[in-house]
Amino acid sequence: MKKQVSAFLDKDRNMIDLRSDTVTKPTPGMKEAMFNSPLGDDVFGEDPTVNSLQERLANEFGHEAGLFCSSGTMTNQLGIQVHTQPGDEVICSYWSHVYNYEGGGIAKNSGASVRLYPDPIISVDAIAERINPVDDHYARTTTVCVEDTVNKAGGLCHDIEDLKTASSFCRDQGLNFHLDGARVMNALVAKEHDWRTYGQLFDSISICLSKGMGCPVGSVLIGSKDFISEAHRNRKSMGGGMRQAGVLAAAGLYALDHHVNRMQEDHDNAKMLANTLKSQPWVTNVVTPESNIIVFELNGLSSAEFQQTLQESGILALPFGSQKMRFVTHLDVSKEDISKACDILSDINPIGT
Repeated sequence: MKKQVSAFLDKDRNMIDLRSDTVTKPTPGMKEAMFNSPLGDDVFGEDPTVNSLQERLANEFGHEAGLFCSSGTMTNQLGIQVHTQPGDEVICSYWSHVYNYEGGGIAKNSGASVRLYPDPIISVDAIAERINPVDDHYARTTTVCVEDTVNKAGGLCHDIEDLKTASSFCRDQGLNFHLDGARVMNALVAKEHDWRTYGQLFDSISICLSKGMGCPVGSVLIGSKDFISEAHRNRKSMGGGMRQAGVLAAAGLYALDHHVNRMQEDHDNAKMLANTLKSQPWVTNVVTPESNIIVFELNGLSSAEFQQTLQESGILALPFGSQKMRFVTHLDVSKEDISKACDILSDINPIGT
């Protein structure tokens, strides 16, 4: 399928790409900021642009320090590794990215096991039921990980009151509370959260820059100075040290200034797509989008078949299960593109319907 998509893209560059918000290209303004960024050796802590990005995000979210890394998977894995010892246990959702899409990294990198709760949205009851007794027979429960927005569940956003309750409970129980903020900026915009109030609920936060923020690469892990110092050591052992990384960090600084407030456009575009999908006979269920992700179930055909139908009609999308699809809106898809996509969806007649 990758070869098919690549060949189609080479043939026609006017496809509406709804596969992911990771497919965005740097804007001209972002490229200029990257080109002009002052640089230094980040392994020595001497890259001024990297330092500015780390300090800015840590301050915005009410934390002491930050660490720029190549990916959200790395920042999540570093965060969990610092919070745990081999043999510990991490509580997270069945729907979470750290469990489903990070290559078994919790077991491989941290030597920790995972206890899953079934719902995409966190609750105190879900945490409490999964804390192991203090007993040599059991793994030590040390860390709770939550994702915002929840990709696998259609970009659902956590309510801040739920997070406040969970945060308070974790601190009372002596548990570390880590946020996989893969699309945290989308959540902040959708829910109109205050960044600092939100950020201080967590002991550590992974902030991804290469999704809705539109950067070509990078994530920042934030937490206390001691926490980030240990994460820095672990990043080195993972081979994650970069040298003149400011050329990448500059994209993050630019995105903070220019790409956060505009995310509401992506959320509005997602609602347009969802409303169109709800009226189609070949769709059985659409998860009402809270942010920029639309997940829907198909009636009478496989997602692989439907992916091909969409591609032939001018839309790129990815299966999200055997009869489930996902669309993701982003800054490289305009309102006009979404309007065109809605027309296409209204006109197509997939095989089997």
